Amino acid sequence: MTAPVQPCPPCPPAPERWDLRLYVAGQTERSMRAIANLKRICEEHLAGRYTIEVIDLMVQPQLAAGDQILALPTLVRRLPTPLKKIIGDLSSEERVLVGLEVRPRIDG
Repeated sequence: MTAPVQPCPPCPPAPERWDLRLYVAGQTERSMRAIANLKRICEEHLAGRYTIEVIDLMVQPQLAAGDQILALPTLVRRLPTPLKKIIGDLSSEERVLVGLEVRPRIDG
């Protein structure tokens, strides 16, 4: 007599990938603060699930049109959809998390 075949448990959902672009204007204090804040927030809440592309509009001004950038620094969440934007130096972690619709990480 053979044992009944047990179905495999469902696979966990694939983790969401976060594709982020940060538009800055040169190596100003405000630009550097935005980069540091974004990296810190991503490591804390999206570790291993994000990419950050920093675009310096002083070097590549033509790239501002693609994401309709009007103020700097501006963070653009390209993935997951829909596209989201946050303007400023990203110093308010709560504002960034709410703006990007990042769910708090649950440990345990």
